Amino acid sequence: MQHNVKGAVKNHSINEPGVIAGIMLSVLARAPSWAGMALPSLLLRPVAVVSVIERSMTHQEALPKLPVPPLKQTCERYLSTLEPLVTSEELAHTRTLIAEFLRSGGVGDRLQKGLERRARKTENWLSDWWMQSVYLDSRMPVPVYTSPAVVLPQMHFQDQQGQMRFAAKLIAGVLDFKRMIDNKTLPVEYLGGKPLCMNQYYQVLSSCRIPGPKKDTVVNYATGTSPSTHITVVHNFQFFILDVYSSNGIPLTVDQIYVQLEKIWNSSLQTNKEPIGILTSNHRNTWGKAYNNLIRDKTNKESVRTIQKSIFLVCLDAPMPRVSDDIFYSKVAAQMLHGGGSRWNSGNRWFDKTLQFIVGEDGSCGLTYEHAPSEGPPIVFLVDHVVKYMNKTEFRRAPMVPLPLPQKLRFNITPEIKKDIEKAKQNMNIMVPDLDVRVFNFSHFGKKYLKSIKTSPDAFIQMALQLAYYRMYQTCCPTYESASLRMFKLGRTEAIRSTSTESLRFVQAMDDQSKQDTEKLALLEQAIQAHRAYTHMAIHGQAIDRHLLGLRMQAIEDLTSLPEIFMDTSYAVATHFNLFSSQVGSKTDCVMCIGPMVPDGYGICYNPMANHIHLAVTAFNSCEETNATRLAKLLKAALLDMKSLVEQTLRP
Repeated sequence: MQHNVKGAVKNHSINEPGVIAGIMLSVLARAPSWAGMALPSLLLRPVAVVSVIERSMTHQEALPKLPVPPLKQTCERYLSTLEPLVTSEELAHTRTLIAEFLRSGGVGDRLQKGLERRARKTENWLSDWWMQSVYLDSRMPVPVYTSPAVVLPQMHFQDQQGQMRFAAKLIAGVLDFKRMIDNKTLPVEYLGGKPLCMNQYYQVLSSCRIPGPKKDTVVNYATGTSPSTHITVVHNFQFFILDVYSSNGIPLTVDQIYVQLEKIWNSSLQTNKEPIGILTSNHRNTWGKAYNNLIRDKTNKESVRTIQKSIFLVCLDAPMPRVSDDIFYSKVAAQMLHGGGSRWNSGNRWFDKTLQFIVGEDGSCGLTYEHAPSEGPPIVFLVDHVVKYMNKTEFRRAPMVPLPLPQKLRFNITPEIKKDIEKAKQNMNIMVPDLDVRVFNFSHFGKKYLKSIKTSPDAFIQMALQLAYYRMYQTCCPTYESASLRMFKLGRTEAIRSTSTESLRFVQAMDDQSKQDTEKLALLEQAIQAHRAYTHMAIHGQAIDRHLLGLRMQAIEDLTSLPEIFMDTSYAVATHFNLFSSQVGSKTDCVMCIGPMVPDGYGICYNPMANHIHLAVTAFNSCEETNATRLAKLLKAALLDMKSLVEQTLRP
């Protein structure tokens, strides 16, 4: 908010898909004192993402490698981020540990050199470690705990044919996206004139997570000599192969897909089938053992492999219990995340599949995706592409040639497998009522208004989140916001730490009656500037969290004892993200939702549109201290109060 800054930055709101939190920002030139950044006093060129029609992997080999930040810089920035989070005694102790860690020739020096060696030898020193440590080594269930979901606007199907017609158009739209992937003609994305890594776009189709007893793997079947030509459709817990290409390699038309879906529907009217898919929702160790037991049978193994190799999965869901309009989208978000329980649609899934599109008979629709191969941007780009495709008025008509009956996948359910299914049902039925989801549309203003007052929409929303949390708990907490590292080859994400000394000063002052509005506004500006500075660091590979993870992983790989800074109370506090957030910018009126990162935390996603903001807040009911409904209300109030502060202060 730079109404009083000469030559204020024009905040470009980037409406291109493929933009994760923080990238929709102009870059701050003047960094706050804690950031330790040597930025020039002139404002840097605004950041913008554009799409250019050219072969999407053209620049891939020339992308820069992810840098390893200087060790001293990371340690100093780490100490700065701790200031609003830990006690003065804890901070003093951590300073002592950091000084020892930085000692010349000491453990920090050795680990840094090891990381730098790894960076020279690999395309990206972080990406393999990231996928392994964050996703594949995790033993928590995939739904709720790691897989995000996307909620699309409600459809008003008049009948089952409406559901089938919508699903047919959706499938055709995804195949149209796949055409760009296959031809490598996906638009290249740029950030500030620099091309972004497009690799993740090539990981989301025909890929699947495979459970293991101790760790999982991800297999991408698109890279083989005979790529898949089928999708999997599941209805009433029954799985079908649907070939979506004709014998000459041309995708089926919408009409042809519709006919095939009707055949599937009519072949799966029984509702008493064992929900084999619910096995994929279990704790990963439990599912890993059940998986090995399941594929011992040859028929089961062939059915499972067919699902894994499919391009994507479509879930034709049964209608959920009717709810009032004000909580409809909250219920749909929960349905997209976990299926609603064993009585409803949790067995109508294969949660290991990277992409699952969900079309409910009651008009609920969206998707869930397994997070290991990709972040949100390729998914949102795909959603935008499919929605645009589906809105086309004309669809190609083709002669209705006879098509083979879609093949139903068979499973032999032994007593042991039946027992595994029952265990998975029980666990899912505990998980479902524990997740509190609140989706709402903040209709008072959107990014158009925020740009008009010369502020960053993302930073403004993040500060509102800080204010809402402070009003609820009278303290601040570690806050994670996803930022993209796609400026670098095979880049994944970095954390923007939204809680800063500046944000704490602002939230403390906001409800302090002794403070003048002008002082409050100045503190808000400083907090927003601090957030933008940290965002700039993050997207340029100079933030702290991935570097600290790398140092920790290097110590593990070297088989040396873990440095004391990682056993410190401050580190435990700093990495316990009570607020886990992501801005998922989309052209479509949709909202992504994610589960909390920690048991006593919240998951928050938001999609700022021109004149409104879609938000989703999740929490666990089993934690007495958290309440998604209350935080959502406080977040609305914080956004309105901050707007009021700006307008009262700027009023002539």
